[in-house]
Amino acid sequence: MSVVTDRVTLSIAEAAEATGLTTHALRYYERDGLLLDAVDRASSGHRRYSEDDLGWIRMVTRLRSTGMPIREVRQYADLVRAGDGNEAERLQLLVAHRDRVRQQLPEVATHLDAIELKIDLYERRTCTNA
Repeated sequence: MSVVTDRVTLSIAEAAEATGLTTHALRYYERDGLLLDAVDRASSGHRRYSEDDLGWIRMVTRLRSTGMPIREVRQYADLVRAGDGNEAERLQLLVAHRDRVRQQLPEVATHLDAIELKIDLYERRTCTNA
């Protein structure tokens, strides 16, 4: 970790640890246009991630973890990068994604119930055989 003009920055390894992603995933996010800004570089050329970078990466991770396609994440990042004036488009994109996630929740709960039943079955079988 280093401090550049009173701003804490993290190496790619530290950023990976802080976000739970791999360094490969961080490089992919950058290469594929999913980050808001170019990641700062140290004089050595090594990436230096700011707290703002990490906050955005966490948001992208949440969107991806809930099934938002890369093209929509990229579209959202493009809108945010463009600045003020497109909030209605951002809202529309996020509301559509939220609605898709909400529709999936009952199905995921049903899958979880089935998994719980199997776990219960195997726990009973392994406890009786022990």
